[in-house]
This record gives sequence, C-alpha cells and structure tokens, in this order.
Amino acid sequence: MREQNYKNHRKFYPPHHFIYLPLLIVLEILGIYKIWDDPENKLIWILFSTVIFLLFYLAFMTRQHYALGLQNRMVMLEFKQRYFEIFGQRSDETAYKLRFDQIAALRFAYDDEFRELLYRALHENISGDEIKRSIKNWRADHQRI
Repeated sequence: MREQNYKNHRKFYPPHHFIYLPLLIVLEILGIYKIWDDPENKLIWILFSTVIFLLFYLAFMTRQHYALGLQNRMVMLEFKQRYFEIFGQRSDETAYKLRFDQIAALRFAYDDEFRELLYRALHENISGDEIKRSIKNWRADHQRI
C-alpha cells in the first residue's frame, strides 16, 4: 500500500483471516450439517461442532485480547508523548476527557491538524470516525495490525 487513507487503513493477517478462520467456519457448517445428515453419529457430530466452535471462539478472542490490548496501550503512550512534544505539558487531564476511539483517530493527523481536531474532540465531542473523516492530510500507520 503506497498511500494510506480512511478507506484502506485497516489491515488483515492473511493466514488468520483468510485461511484458519474460514476453515473453521467451513468445518463448523459441515459439523452442523452432519448432525442432521448422519443421525447414527449425531452425538459425535455435536461434539465435533462444539469443539470447532470453541476453537473458533478461542482463536478470535485470544488474538483480539492480546493484540488489541497491547496496541491500545501503545496508542495511549504515543498520544501522551505526542501531546507533550506539541504542547510541552503532560496530557493526563486531556487524555482523561477523551474516549479511546478519539485518541486512536488522532494518530492519523499531522501536528497542525492534530491541534484543531483535538480541540474539536474536547469541545464538540466528535467521534473517532468523524475525526478520521475530517483529516485532510492522512498520516499513515503501517504498523497497527
């Protein structure tokens, strides 16, 4: 991706999103189908479907929990560092007034727009999505997963 913007800023991990999870979905559909199609082994197919569902749920939740939790901490630290660099003071009070979606969206704005959008977020309570849509000069983040 050469230029990042609002429309293409989301990122996928192909082995997880396009192989492992779809495979689990296909196996789950197969297991549910076999519950009705193979009444002699119904209990085995119920167990199979339950195990596949639990694997899907575990894979989804574990990935989400660890990756996003760590990245959210990094986004908060990045906001605090950037705020200090721009304004020369701690951001604790300001960060407390913002929602995480607003802080995360501000990452995509360069310093000149950051100030204006931060002001709007604090005084007009615009959402993170509104902040992203308001950015004229997108500051790419190629490292967020």
